[in-house]
Amino acid sequence: MRLQDKVSIITGAGRGIGADTAIRFAKEGAIVIVTDINESDVNETVEKITSDGGTAIGLVSNVAERDQVDQLIQTVIDKYDRLDVVINNAGITADSTLVKMEEAQWDRVIDVNLKGVFNVSQAAAKIMKAQNSGVILNASSVVGLYGNFGQTNYAATKWGIIGMTKTWAKELGKNNIRVNAVAPGFIATPMTEKMPENVLDMMKKKSVLGDMGRTEDIANAYLFLASDEARFITGTVLSVDGGVVL
Repeated sequence: MRLQDKVSIITGAGRGIGADTAIRFAKEGAIVIVTDINESDVNETVEKITSDGGTAIGLVSNVAERDQVDQLIQTVIDKYDRLDVVINNAGITADSTLVKMEEAQWDRVIDVNLKGVFNVSQAAAKIMKAQNSGVILNASSVVGLYGNFGQTNYAATKWGIIGMTKTWAKELGKNNIRVNAVAPGFIATPMTEKMPENVLDMMKKKSVLGDMGRTEDIANAYLFLASDEARFITGTVLSVDGGVVL
């Protein structure tokens, strides 16, 4: 068990990458706190974990709201008295080209994808500093590294996450806290299932491996970075993209 009894918060864990990461962590012995904005999605992920013999609790929380984040962290500390891993996976899109993007689209994506990561990480870091240990993992994207048509807001948040990751790695290293980011490429999720076949084919062709990634590919990256196998890795961005940017 690579994460035996590690208390792990995973945001956006109701569906897709977050849900599969929560399930993967539980199989490796982690105590998983499944959190998302949708209660039914949270309950579904928790049920999948516990029915397979894993340990998980579900907590509904909006990462963009600081009071809800503080309550989330406090609930975890009250129950387990420690916090070992945080994965900032929650994120949204609201795409539009620069000249057409509305202020509300910009604000909504910034609030969840950037402010949300800040809220959770700041609250978690205070606990981790006190216990002199911890791992913070952030969801970036190849879009944050290279941009993407119609995603000014999303690209800005994912690039900002890289900056925060490297800054926090420098600030928190002396407290035995590692901070890393994962940058997925085109990943098959429930959202991509609704896309036209020609768009999916285009995504596959962009990868030198000729395929889209799977949610478990990202979950495995998070697992490695959270485990003691990555004890000397911090401040890095791990691209899991099938060579899409080569």
